[in-house]
Amino acid sequence: MSIKFARVEKLFKSPGSHPNGLQSTPDGLWCIDQADNKVYRLDYQTGETLFEAQTDTVSSSGITVGDGYLWVASTYENKIAQLDLKTGATIAKYDSPGSGVIAFNEDQENPQSTGAHGLEWRGGKLYVASPPSQMIHVMNPENWQEEYAFRVPGLRVHGLAWAIDGRLWAADTSAGTVCLLDPISGRVYDVVRIEAPTEVHGMTIHEGALWYCHDTTCDIGRLLLE
Repeated sequence: MSIKFARVEKLFKSPGSHPNGLQSTPDGLWCIDQADNKVYRLDYQTGETLFEAQTDTVSSSGITVGDGYLWVASTYENKIAQLDLKTGATIAKYDSPGSGVIAFNEDQENPQSTGAHGLEWRGGKLYVASPPSQMIHVMNPENWQEEYAFRVPGLRVHGLAWAIDGRLWAADTSAGTVCLLDPISGRVYDVVRIEAPTEVHGMTIHEGALWYCHDTTCDIGRLLLE
């Protein structure tokens, strides 16, 4: 088989200094910033900020929309925050599944425990990407019980995005790859490489194309699979 590379199309800069999560919706592109912990809703064409709100999350790394709420991974708090969609105010916080020490930090003295990164919503369930556990945890928000979990390839899973065929794209920032997974078993169906220096942190899909954000450059753009 041939090696696949995505063509990176940079579109605009994020309004915050460290964009770390994306979610596509019909009324704009949601972005969570890891530095100012604000949520932004952006225009797809211009990057103009259509809405912004301060959250009380901590160094957040993932965002999605489901059941009429915003859901944000409050990574350095080891929590998943349920937020009001119109104000960004916190409604509830839940323990982040798979929290712990990322593998590459295990040999450090007093390593910090961290929580989830990418989030997605489907069928009333919240899909939570956890770098410490190297798993995607599928949570029932009604009782905050884990339905099941599956392992993901790579060292540091980050952004998630639903493919048209019902499979799940998962980015790994350490490997520079985006993998197409079965959302139950985790079986890998495709692998796409992202050439350095671009890193995929947040990820979503809009009009059939993958969108990404890179937290250190503030770039937001598309990953074109050719």
